[in-house]
Amino acid sequence: MVEDFERCYRAVLARDDRFDGWFVTAVTSTRIYCRPSCPARTPGRNHVRFFSTAAAAQRAGFRACKRCRPDASPGSPEWNVRQDAVARAMRMIGEGVVDRDGVAGLAARLAYSPRQLNRLLVSEVGAGPLALARAQRAQTARVLVETTDLPVSSVVFAAGFASVRQFNDTIRQVFACTPTELRRRSHNGSDRSPDTLSLRLAHRLPYDVPGTLSFLAHRAVPGVEGGTGTRFARTLTLPHGSGTVELVPSDGHVRALLRLDDLRDLTPAVQRCRRLLDLDADPVAVGHQLKTDAVLGHLACRVPGLRVPGCVDPHELAVRAVVGQQVSVPSARRVLGRMVAEHGAPVAVPQWLGSAALTHRFPTMATLAALDPDHLPLPRRRARTVVTLAEALASGALTLDIGADAEASRTSLRTIPGIGPWTADYIAVRGLGHPDVMLSGDLGVQRALARLGHTSTPAAVDALARPWRPWRSYAMVHLWGSLQPEQAQAS
Repeated sequence: MVEDFERCYRAVLARDDRFDGWFVTAVTSTRIYCRPSCPARTPGRNHVRFFSTAAAAQRAGFRACKRCRPDASPGSPEWNVRQDAVARAMRMIGEGVVDRDGVAGLAARLAYSPRQLNRLLVSEVGAGPLALARAQRAQTARVLVETTDLPVSSVVFAAGFASVRQFNDTIRQVFACTPTELRRRSHNGSDRSPDTLSLRLAHRLPYDVPGTLSFLAHRAVPGVEGGTGTRFARTLTLPHGSGTVELVPSDGHVRALLRLDDLRDLTPAVQRCRRLLDLDADPVAVGHQLKTDAVLGHLACRVPGLRVPGCVDPHELAVRAVVGQQVSVPSARRVLGRMVAEHGAPVAVPQWLGSAALTHRFPTMATLAALDPDHLPLPRRRARTVVTLAEALASGALTLDIGADAEASRTSLRTIPGIGPWTADYIAVRGLGHPDVMLSGDLGVQRALARLGHTSTPAAVDALARPWRPWRSYAMVHLWGSLQPEQAQAS
C-alpha cells in the first residue's frame, strides 16, 4: 500500500485529478477502488486504503468503480522518470511483454530470475508481473467489449487471455459484471466502424496539444506520417502485424482511431501512442520547477502543459536521428521519404490525412542492415553509420526499447562510429523518453539562449541547465519552441 496516507487522503478530499494514475483509493466498506478524483461521496478515513496500482487493489480483493473507471486513468509518470529495474519492468509490462514472452521472458530481458523480479514488484507496487499483466488485459478487454461488436471469443484472445473461462472470471472479479452486461451498458453501437477502434487516451491537464502536434507534423516523414496542429496520423509496425493511427485532441483526452491487422496489438499500439504524445507526464510538477527559474520562467508560463514529443519505435527514431545529423529538418524529411519509398513495406490500404498519404511502414532494421551503404541517399560516412546501427539493432547487440536503461544505451550508442553525444542524447530524449537530458551542443538550444542574452557555449549551457534537473528535456523543448521555425530547423 501507499505509505503517505495523509497526502493521498487530502487529494481524495479535494478530488484532485492531478493524482489520477499515481494511486487508487480502495474503500473497505464497499470493496471498490476508485480514482482520487472520483465524484462519489468521499469515504471516511477509517474505511480507506491506498494502493499504487490497480493490480495491487485487485489482488487485495477490490473491484473497479463503474463510475470513475480507475483503470482508464493516465499512467503513473513515475515509471517513465525512473530508470531502475522496477520502472523498466512496469514499462515493459505495459507494452505487453508478459503476454507475448511470459514472466520468464520479461525477467530475462532485465537480467533477473523470475523469482527475484516477482519479489521486487510485489514489495514496491503490491503485485507481481502476472497480476499486473492481468489488470492490463482486463482493461484491454473492456475497451474491446465496449467499443467493438467483436464476438466474445475474438475479444478473449485479442486481449491476451488464455481461455474464455479465465476471461469471464477476470471480468467478473474486476468489474463486478459479465461481458454481456459490459456491452449492454456501453453506448449504442451504430457509430462503430467495423475496421476502426476509437479509444480515449486520458492525460493530465494542462496539455499544450497544438505545440506537440505541430512539432510532430513539422518532422513528419512522407509516406509514414502526416499531421497539422490539430491532428496527427501515422503507420505502425507492431509485434503481430501493422496498423495505422489517427490522433485527434478532444476535451480532456486524445481520441485515437486505430486500424490494426491483429487485435492482439491493441495494448502495444495504445502504449506507443501514449509515449509519442507524452501523455503520462506530470505537467504540474514540471511547471512548478521551471516557472520559478530566472532563465526559463517566462517561457514555461507562456506555454503551460508542454510535453516532450516521443516516438512509436526507438529503432526508427535512432535511424532518423542519424539521418538528421547536421542537416535541416526539411532535408532530413526528404531523405527519409526516399528511404521509406524504396525500402519500406507498403500498407495494404493507404490512408489519407489531408494531402498527406500514409502508404508505407518505416523500413525494418533487418532491411536497412542488408543494404549497401553506397545505395543510400546520404553522405558515405553517414550511410555507413545507418547500416552499422541497423545491424546492431537487428542482431540484438544494441538494445533500444522501453525497457532499456537510458544511461547504458547512451554509452552503447557512442561506440558506433558516426554517433556522437548529440545523436545519442537526442535518441535518449525522444526514443527512450528520458526526462533529464540537455543537448548542450545543439544549435537550436544555443540560439535560443543567445536570444535570451546568455552565453551559449556547451559549458555555459550545462551550467545554466543544472537548476532545471530532473526536467532538462522539457526545458530544452521550451527553448526550441521559443525560436521561429526557420531558426529551429537545425534542431
